[in-house]
Amino acid sequence: MSNLVTRQAPNFEAKAVMPNGAISPISLSQYKGKYVMLFFYPLDFTFVCPSEILAFNKRISDFKEKNCEVIGVSVDSEYTHFAWRNTEVKKGGIGQIQYPLVADITKDIARRYGVLFNDAVALRGLFLIDKNGIVRHSVVNDLPLGRSVDEAIRMLDALQYTESHGEVCPANWHKGDEAMKPTQDGVASYLSKHS
Repeated sequence: MSNLVTRQAPNFEAKAVMPNGAISPISLSQYKGKYVMLFFYPLDFTFVCPSEILAFNKRISDFKEKNCEVIGVSVDSEYTHFAWRNTEVKKGGIGQIQYPLVADITKDIARRYGVLFNDAVALRGLFLIDKNGIVRHSVVNDLPLGRSVDEAIRMLDALQYTESHGEVCPANWHKGDEAMKPTQDGVASYLSKHS
């Protein structure tokens, strides 16, 4: 797997089940000018996956307020996504989630993002892509390890803060916290107050 951080996110075109329930073509390039939180998950109708999908959906307004689109991807077909989306949560479905689920039936997208596992399913990869299509953050979890949506939002906040203020975000930084000027004096000043 090669690291994509600092590089152009691989574009893709595929079918997706959209927030309105329609099956439509989608491409990453259509989101240029917006931030994208692209996440891969192994399979529909499984165990950890719906907890993540629903957790992202619960916070969708937080992402949208930050000009960020959430996109989920698995190696299932658009028809499986459609069936899962149209199954109630209490019956093992995900319900009417409000972001696209992309069908990567050929496994090409997972392969290009370096998350294809055993040529079968995607690991839990997450990629924060900036408005220019550059991958700025990524994390990949093994199959049984669910992700933190709070951490995904924290990273988006940190990226947007550094872009707008020119400062860097230290360990455990959260929106509203003090950041650091990217100089030796700035770092020394910050560390003397916070260590």
